[in-house]
Amino acid sequence: MTGWYAERTSDRSAKAVIAVTLLALLLVAAVPVALLAGVVMMVLGHVVGGLALFGGSVLAAALAVVLAGVSGMRHLRKLVSGRSFRVVQLDGSQYTDVAEPGESDYANVVQLDRSEYTEVR
Repeated sequence: MTGWYAERTSDRSAKAVIAVTLLALLLVAAVPVALLAGVVMMVLGHVVGGLALFGGSVLAAALAVVLAGVSGMRHLRKLVSGRSFRVVQLDGSQYTDVAEPGESDYANVVQLDRSEYTEVR
């Protein structure tokens, strides 16, 4: 039970990825609010301040999304390359690109070997 619980709990990097992703979502959601506030500021005469507010919010949201993507990809690579995530790699003898049919119960089925296959275009 202890091993299962240890595998199921998230480590610090997973919690950091979740936190950065939530921050990115909040900043992206705040962009329309910043646009509205910027338009109100520009109507009241503060054109440069309104543009700076909207541009700053877009820049902050874009940086947060990039940071969340980079940290998420790093965390995913760490999971895949680590021993806790079991990935089985198959060699050439364990799979084929064309499945061969097994024994058939039908008497009138013609079995073709690979030299008789044709490509349909």
